[in-house]
Amino acid sequence: MDVTINGKAHRITMADDTPLLWVIRDELGMTGTKYGCGIAQCGACTMLIDGQAIRSCVTPVGSVAGQSITTIEAITDDAVGRRVVEAWVANQVPQCGYCQSGQVMAATALLKQNLKPNDQDVSAAMTNLCRCGTYNAIAAAVRQVAQG
Repeated sequence: MDVTINGKAHRITMADDTPLLWVIRDELGMTGTKYGCGIAQCGACTMLIDGQAIRSCVTPVGSVAGQSITTIEAITDDAVGRRVVEAWVANQVPQCGYCQSGQVMAATALLKQNLKPNDQDVSAAMTNLCRCGTYNAIAAAVRQVAQG
């Protein structure tokens, strides 16, 4: 099967029901997206599929054929993604950093859909877990991007 990841076509040899996360990490060697829980609860594995945030640990690769997949490795190629990363750095969001690729992806998806989210929109969209508890810094970074 062929998939488009970060703007490049890739031929995938893994079975169609293999979670996208493992295809990205194990077959293609892109390790920026993390494994957290394996049940779509924590969000460490968040990627964008046609601009929508998805949990790649439970998304079969066969279900995304023909769609545009974006991983953390290419998020700064997107203008909104670049601004999110800059805000993450400016607000010193990461502590351990493990969940941050998923957090950045979720924030980018939100801001691509709603460039001026209110606090409720941010809370509703940013459901990824952060074991270090950097939620206030995450919200501040999202607000910084939203304010322009």
